[in-house]
Amino acid sequence: MSISDPSAAQTPLLDDTIDGCLDYKGRPVRRSSSGCWISASFIIVVEIAERFAYYGISSNLITYLTGPLGESTATAAAQVNAWNGAASLLPLLGAFIADSFLGRYRTIILASLVYILGLGLLALSATLGSISSSGGQNADDIALSSSLQFQVILFFSSLYLVAFAQGGHKPCVQAFGADQFDTQDPEECKAKSSFFNWWYFGMCAGTLTTLSILNYIQDNLSWVLGFAIPGIVMAVGLVVFLLGTMTYRYSVKGDEESPIVTVGRVFILAVRNRKTSYSAIAAEEEARGILATESSKQFKFLNKALLAPDGSKEQGEVCSIREVEEAKAVIRLAPIWATSLIYAIAFAQSSTFFTKQGATMDRSTAMMGFEIPAASLQSFISLSVVLFIPIYDRIFVPLARALTGKQAGITLLQRIGSGMVISTISLVIAAVVEMRRLKIAEEYGLLDKPNVMVPMSVWWLVPQYALYGLADVFTMVGLQEFFYDQMPNELRSVGLALYLSIFGVGSFLSSFLISAIENLTSGDGRDSWFANNLNRAHLDYFFLLLAVLSAVGLTLYVCCTKYYIYARWGRTF
Repeated sequence: MSISDPSAAQTPLLDDTIDGCLDYKGRPVRRSSSGCWISASFIIVVEIAERFAYYGISSNLITYLTGPLGESTATAAAQVNAWNGAASLLPLLGAFIADSFLGRYRTIILASLVYILGLGLLALSATLGSISSSGGQNADDIALSSSLQFQVILFFSSLYLVAFAQGGHKPCVQAFGADQFDTQDPEECKAKSSFFNWWYFGMCAGTLTTLSILNYIQDNLSWVLGFAIPGIVMAVGLVVFLLGTMTYRYSVKGDEESPIVTVGRVFILAVRNRKTSYSAIAAEEEARGILATESSKQFKFLNKALLAPDGSKEQGEVCSIREVEEAKAVIRLAPIWATSLIYAIAFAQSSTFFTKQGATMDRSTAMMGFEIPAASLQSFISLSVVLFIPIYDRIFVPLARALTGKQAGITLLQRIGSGMVISTISLVIAAVVEMRRLKIAEEYGLLDKPNVMVPMSVWWLVPQYALYGLADVFTMVGLQEFFYDQMPNELRSVGLALYLSIFGVGSFLSSFLISAIENLTSGDGRDSWFANNLNRAHLDYFFLLLAVLSAVGLTLYVCCTKYYIYARWGRTF
């Protein structure tokens, strides 16, 4: 499939062809028969399948680690955060491979195949656990120990194989979906704004399904089946994605230099020209007819890349104005990226301590003998997103647009900040609920009875989960669109990978924070904040600490947004 043959772009174009895009045969692509919502629908389906598979593992991973694998609560939480961190950082590698070598379409297919392999091996590792546990009391202890060791090695190898696959899948699928909309067409540009909202809607629909079904299967029926079903769903998603091949728009990719190398050269030349006077730069800007704008004045040291190190102007020795602006766009994202990390640390708790919190509470329902799986409580995050995104897209945006005159209603930076505020409120509520849970445990004499249910309904946790979902609608979706739009077209997979890396680094920071607090608060016979007996632990202190850190992060974020200049190739915000 020659989707990257630049010569095909020189074929005489029809009236409704789209510049810079080809069809699956390498021909100029027609607007009327490609892209938009038809193509995006196939791509959204494979994303729903991927989210179903990913959350089929991550949402209940802490239960598997503390159950069949026998790890402590703090160790298991740190393991979950480390894996989530790796899964969110590897997209940087996947995006580089896609943007520089394979292209998004091929990377999605390859990553999906590796994903299916990893899920299959996970199911196999759970099978080994089932065989070991059925060995009986007369089984050889050494053989059981060796079997368990092999199971653990296979499990974590498979787990990180899934993380590696997600690294190629996650940044490319969303970027490829957004590529199906032409920003030069007013109607498609408007539809693309809605695409990010409905994309996240589809993601959460897949997550809601897995939390409603798979967690029950894993807790009550079989971990083998609980790991095998995501693999089957992922295979179906890949088939659906391939069915849309003939409708997709593929970005033209010629033999030009890698955009990452181009941006890197700007920084290298700027450093090599660090002794060049700004008067020489001003003269060069005047000679090139560069108008003094906010963008040209910001990070002015990068303008030194407009001159060759030796003062010559030989071809290839200097950077163009656009290349310098692209480098500035990348560096402008750094403060926003850094100040969003606290939000990512808070986000990591929903699949770890929130789940362990709910496992100690009354989870009974009106149905006799049925208890809500603790991990399924995360479905309230997805349910909140599924319910609010249509309200946001169809009611809030039009009303805000009428008031502000902005296409998206509010700016992306305002949207991101709004979610940070809601997240901080959610953490405060989580701390208050935990204080009440501990008080009830004390009143009923359950402080030293961790296996006895605390007589407090699990529904008390719904507000903190629901607010997490509401925060996601603002911050998560806002970050996705922001890091896509504010990167040059050739680097948009990298932009989405940078967005994902926020949550990768945030998960690692969460893991480090948990380990540090565990070491500081344990010892000398004391119970740590994360003691295995949660009735003696202090998750409330941890949630309050995160709320304070979130407030500090929000303050720094607001300060950074005051100096942010939107990239010229983005939409009007």
